Amino acid sequence: MIAALARRLRGDRRGVTVVEFAIITPVMCTLLIGACDLMYQAYAQSILDGAMYKAGRDSALEDNAQSATDVDAKVIAMVSILGTGMKFTPTRRSYSSFLLVKPENFTDKNGNGVRDPGECYDDVNGNKQWDADPGRQSQGGANDVTRYTMTVTYPRLFPVAGLLGLPPTQTITGETLLKNQPYKTQVVQPVQSICT
Repeated sequence: MIAALARRLRGDRRGVTVVEFAIITPVMCTLLIGACDLMYQAYAQSILDGAMYKAGRDSALEDNAQSATDVDAKVIAMVSILGTGMKFTPTRRSYSSFLLVKPENFTDKNGNGVRDPGECYDDVNGNKQWDADPGRQSQGGANDVTRYTMTVTYPRLFPVAGLLGLPPTQTITGETLLKNQPYKTQVVQPVQSICT
């Protein structure tokens, strides 16, 4: 009797679809959640990039925002449409011109691509040391160029990210260069060549 029951169950195909569905569903849901999370991140990045570009364009207008906090407020207002719980971290580095938004030049005597002690360098920001980024941490003065960066941390779209070993928040960054208005005379630091 048990052998006949086993033969009959082995040949019965009525529950196969339910079993296959139970095996495939977790994998499909994980893939779907991952795809939605990636698409939302791409969407959030495009909104942030658009807000940063608009901040760059607006800064070149005569009636632009008069302070860094006004620019930040505009970017935050544009990005905040994505949801609540977002954390915004703006940073600014200013330079005398677009040509100085790079590491300070140095004479690479040994050809290793690294500035070693004793190799001469152009001290763009006047701090008496070689800098990979010679910008000053500020909005800068009249006619300066500012590298404006906004970092946004927001909660993930789906709370199940922790089950996959992912952090509960996502971080994206947008960056643009702003040209300050020449309302007054620009103070330009003379570039010195230093060999130490």
